[in-house]
Amino acid sequence: MKYIFFLFFVLLTFSGCSKAEPSFNSVVAPTVRLASPSSPGKYESATKDKTQNSPEIPEKIIKEASLRFETSDLKNTYNQIQISVKQNNAKIQNDFEGKDYDNAYRSITVRVPSQNFDNFINSVSKGVSYFDKKEISAQDVTQEYIDLTSRLNTKRKLEARYLEILQKATKISEILDIEKQISAIREEIEAKEGQLKYLENRVSESVVTIDFYKTIAQKEGVKTSYGSKIWTAIQSGFYSLSDFLISIISLWPFIILFCVFAYFIRKRFKRKKT
Repeated sequence: MKYIFFLFFVLLTFSGCSKAEPSFNSVVAPTVRLASPSSPGKYESATKDKTQNSPEIPEKIIKEASLRFETSDLKNTYNQIQISVKQNNAKIQNDFEGKDYDNAYRSITVRVPSQNFDNFINSVSKGVSYFDKKEISAQDVTQEYIDLTSRLNTKRKLEARYLEILQKATKISEILDIEKQISAIREEIEAKEGQLKYLENRVSESVVTIDFYKTIAQKEGVKTSYGSKIWTAIQSGFYSLSDFLISIISLWPFIILFCVFAYFIRKRFKRKKT
């Protein structure tokens, strides 16, 4: 009877344990399953939001061009360039003209808004059959612009923090030290602002150098060249002779000493002969 009662007690104990296990799993397991997938989803959504909301900086390109060509009429070509300058809202920065041995030439430096750069080059190139030189360059400075902007923002934030600390400072030594740091940061900010402004100016306006010339006619050149050569030779000989005389005159003290020395030597020889 005792054995039967003991077996019955053991069966009740195992049945109670088997009923308790499902209740534990039903409470704990769902909690673990819900915790793991939730964090990656939130992280990915936050990353996407930051990527979408980050401002995109447009490309910063510095464009430059150098043109050289021959023309039959310097004045007409210059007038056409002036028309192109007005049409593209450009401005002439430098203008130089001159004449060599066999040609007359003119050199112009123009600053053109970058958005009108291609139109200006095409307008100036109309009617030109051959270019002695045509160089067009485009330099990408986007990364340099981004770096300067980032460093400038960092310096401004640092300056703002020092200003906040300065308001809370009470000791004179601390105030002087903080003001010194703010002054140094302000100098760096102004330097960065200057570099950024210079870069923006170069990006916003392109520089175009235009050299055009007119060759003197060969027939006129042959007729005038012989006469000019002869006249140049006469002038060169005259100038050489005048330079020689001037150089001799500049040596007059030595000439006088030489004459005096020669006189005494000659007089001494005469005494010996007598």
